[in-house]
Amino acid sequence: MSWRRLGLVYASSGTLPWARSHAALPTPIHLDGDIFRFFFSSRDADKKSHVGWVDVEVCDTPRVLDAALAPVLAPGADGAFDDSGVGIGSVVVTDEGVSIYYMGWNLGIRSPWRNSIGLARSSSSGGAFARYSPGPILDRSPEDPYTLSYPCVLQFGLGDWRMWYGSNVAPAVGNADMQHVIKQARSVDGIRWVRDGKTVIGFADETEYALARPSVVKIGDNLLMCFACRGASYRIGAAISRDTGLNWERCDAEMGLGVSEHGWDSEMTCYPALFWHKSRLWLAHNGNGYGATGFGLAVWEGSISD
Repeated sequence: MSWRRLGLVYASSGTLPWARSHAALPTPIHLDGDIFRFFFSSRDADKKSHVGWVDVEVCDTPRVLDAALAPVLAPGADGAFDDSGVGIGSVVVTDEGVSIYYMGWNLGIRSPWRNSIGLARSSSSGGAFARYSPGPILDRSPEDPYTLSYPCVLQFGLGDWRMWYGSNVAPAVGNADMQHVIKQARSVDGIRWVRDGKTVIGFADETEYALARPSVVKIGDNLLMCFACRGASYRIGAAISRDTGLNWERCDAEMGLGVSEHGWDSEMTCYPALFWHKSRLWLAHNGNGYGATGFGLAVWEGSISD
């Protein structure tokens, strides 16, 4: 059993001012039937990231049905935590509306960037998104002293929200490589988060130095996570938890996704998003250039046991 690639689904045409390049971090929500809206991040001419969407018919031969002409979320005002770009991490749909959890960043001097986690909300998937606040909902702290990255948020029940996110465990100064792992936070309302700073997914070996963009789904009583893992280049790794997220076991060989022999994802696979549709497990992901070549889909072949 393995992932069956369905090919490239969408790439930026380069004609829109907010989307000159990239369709990174595909993040689906179900609209109706086989139709999913995939939010993604694109870059303008100044390489600032905006969030837009495309509607896709999810099937064995996926096709794009519609696309946003304007972004639903743009970089923040100068001086805000997200004035240099917004990178989508997770979308949560509740009875109250739609919430986008995202990474916002500032460019730095000694350190090349500073990232924080923000929240924007809308009453519907097609409506305008407004920031919950001018500031982030998760920022540097004693538990995360350096920088944070793309969050994955799930609501398990009333008052039980979980977030998995990336965090540097050492400063990235100058050209130094980052040391970036995955941590966890919990919340009763999806806004105010409690974290202990413990690493929940660490490096598989000495060649890895960055894990980012976790995506978590339920499989029976277990949780499956996919994420981008970086060594010589990016690949998609995986881990499973049998105790509701307290402990994780890496299972890259079984559930991860490497590169293709040729084409749009022949150099790297990164920024995964897991989702269920018609009792089948699907994977949206980026390829070469961190989303410069667009995003594609894969579907899991065979059954998945608990």
